[in-house]
Amino acid sequence: MPSKPAVRPHVPHFSSGPCAKRPGWSLQALTDAVLGRSHRSKAGKAKLKRAIDLTREVLEVPADYRIGIVPASDTGAVEMALWSLLGPRPVTMLAWESFGEGWVADVQKELRLKDVTVLRAPYGQLPDLSRVDPANDVVFTWNGTTSGVKVPDGFGA
Repeated sequence: MPSKPAVRPHVPHFSSGPCAKRPGWSLQALTDAVLGRSHRSKAGKAKLKRAIDLTREVLEVPADYRIGIVPASDTGAVEMALWSLLGPRPVTMLAWESFGEGWVADVQKELRLKDVTVLRAPYGQLPDLSRVDPANDVVFTWNGTTSGVKVPDGFGA
């Protein structure tokens, strides 16, 4: 069993809930926030357009590329990737915690892809990574924040 770290972080906030605010943050930062408004409202659409325009400008995204803003942080991005990228090749899904299991369910029950291999492990453990076919598209949770499990030293190590 690993020992407890002797030094604690200066700001030890980590969770899927509220996060620490930047130094100097105050409620004044929310003065023009569109709280409680739909993204389909006039104000919501304007905020999204501004965010997309700034993203394109700052990152120098080509005009013919689409920029997607999705809810739920990484989860939304993975969902978008599942629906946009999977299908042409066989898929290997790895599941060892709640996010992985949810993505397996999406691929099997919603996308209904035909050539899917699922490698599962009990919650908090990794499946046998040597069984992953690198010729397939592979979907897995790099760091299982709900279980604390992560792929050691990169994939397959």
